[in-house]
Amino acid sequence: MFLATPLALSAAGPVSKQLSGPPEEFAQMRTPDPAEAAIYSHSALLPVEMTADASGNASWQADLPVENGKVRFLVFSGNNANWQLQLQSPTGRRIAAPELATAARPTDFALEQARVPSNYYALDELENGTWKLRIDAIASRGQAGYVLLEGDQGTELLSYPAHRRQIVGQELNVVATLGGASQRSNGARIDDAQLRVTAPDGSIRSYAMFDDGRHADALAGDGLFGAGFIAEASGNHVAQVVANGRNTDGLRVVRTAEHVLPVVDASLRLSSTEAVISASTLADGRLSLNLPVVASKPGQHYRAYAEVWGTDAKGNATPVAWVSGMVTPDKDGTLGIGFDPRWVTRVNAQAPYQLRDLRIEDPDHFVTLTGARTLALSLPDRRQFREAPAQIDEAMRMGPRPAGENAIKGVGQRLILVHGYCSGGVWPGAQFATSSSFLDANQNRSHDQFARLLQTYGSTWNSFGTVAHSQGGAASLHLYTYYWSGLDNATGARLIQSVGTPYKGTNLAGILATLGSWFGVGCGTNDNLSYSGASAWLAGIPNSSRAKVNYYTTSFRSTNWWTNDYCQIATDLVLSDPEDGTTEQTNGQLPGAVNRGHTTGQCHTSGMRDPAQYLDSSRNATMSANAAR
Repeated sequence: MFLATPLALSAAGPVSKQLSGPPEEFAQMRTPDPAEAAIYSHSALLPVEMTADASGNASWQADLPVENGKVRFLVFSGNNANWQLQLQSPTGRRIAAPELATAARPTDFALEQARVPSNYYALDELENGTWKLRIDAIASRGQAGYVLLEGDQGTELLSYPAHRRQIVGQELNVVATLGGASQRSNGARIDDAQLRVTAPDGSIRSYAMFDDGRHADALAGDGLFGAGFIAEASGNHVAQVVANGRNTDGLRVVRTAEHVLPVVDASLRLSSTEAVISASTLADGRLSLNLPVVASKPGQHYRAYAEVWGTDAKGNATPVAWVSGMVTPDKDGTLGIGFDPRWVTRVNAQAPYQLRDLRIEDPDHFVTLTGARTLALSLPDRRQFREAPAQIDEAMRMGPRPAGENAIKGVGQRLILVHGYCSGGVWPGAQFATSSSFLDANQNRSHDQFARLLQTYGSTWNSFGTVAHSQGGAASLHLYTYYWSGLDNATGARLIQSVGTPYKGTNLAGILATLGSWFGVGCGTNDNLSYSGASAWLAGIPNSSRAKVNYYTTSFRSTNWWTNDYCQIATDLVLSDPEDGTTEQTNGQLPGAVNRGHTTGQCHTSGMRDPAQYLDSSRNATMSANAAR
């Protein structure tokens, strides 16, 4: 019998868990349908690209559809204070925008500390139809920016990526339709659409979108438009759909959707899709499922997932378990995935075996680098396997706890207070007993990078729980799912508690990425916080991990029926109510976790209309009293 050393990262880094789960969880862990993470947009982010004349002036003009007698919009001019706005009604009446506006004020479009200054305008009692917005400026100064226009929420643009792999050299496709099937049947439609792609180097190219059945758009004439482009470089691409059309009343509308598409190099591939996958027996009786790979980045770790299938007594294929984890190829080109053979005895499976739906992803963007639908798998004689316990135990779920030089060290217990993306210490530490604040101020980290930093910080203590804000909740869950840490030694009622975490993403991620391509955004683009990025991440988070999370959501305080309610007046133009200025209540949900309730009158962070959600002393006292440490 061949004995190998236990699977782990190096002693210098966090030790990865060897994850597995029963076949009942296959559907949850599989690659999600891209349409499930679609953007539903009732707004339009329009690029301002001025034309200069011989007299030294520059101007830009665009249609401004008014659908319900009012309009709200933001103007992003950068540092240029000389922009002059003028509106023209459908009947030709012209007036300066500030004179017509019922509200006009400077504001920021922000996600935490990633802020873009803008000017806000609200106009009421307008005649419906197509108005025109004209912007004039001095040609020697800034001639480019954006206008963000809110449309009626009754007409939404549905858009999503229609591809599976975001690899350099691959074609990426995006599709869109106006209003969904029910609204299309009532007459809402796209008349024309463009896909405006900003590459990592800032260059911009536009592609016409078609409803011809040949651009990943399903059937010709079905109302679904599509376009594609070749990703020529690694990095974040921002693909913006700009759609002009008609609503169900026949009025003109314009909508956009902004997709963050991280593109990665093909740094890993299977060296053979025909070879039989071998399994070696480890010193603790577990197996290593050894995948032959070619890797171009030594030491790089990856997220792997596969389903193990066997055969029942009647010769039919039978599901055994899924396997997953963060794994690193060795220098000989073998990528080992840990597997407890008791999963085989649990369902009484036998040879022949298969690996199905294998995917190996980069750990920061969860882009599939390589995979296979089916691979033959050779396991040792089943008589060598221990019998499965009556109940699935920790070792079957997560692998053996690290020992020796990899053992969880540190001294004492702690409650770690965790901030979010592009943020700093937000929690009032005095309201939490036996606590310390993790601080990685104003940084942009992937969930994996964030989690590994949190593991390093927490290694001071033998055990800890977390109270987390915003992205910190996702990072805490990621840490518990994939790496051994003091979270696994903690005792108490609630291991991970979070407030305002966009577990399913936020629409702000794509819009800020689009704005950032021109103005720059201090912390940079984070695709893990987009709808599609969050969906890809969640596809690897099992319910056994989610069950360790207790989460809260909040939203603005409703004042009265005749005024517009909001947390952040700028982001309110693009988010769907109820929301906290960053996270929509519906996208703050984490299926499989414990929902501790929704509170009104609290916003995502400081500087918004209502108090910041992390300053609720009553909820903080409850979280402190119930926290695991």
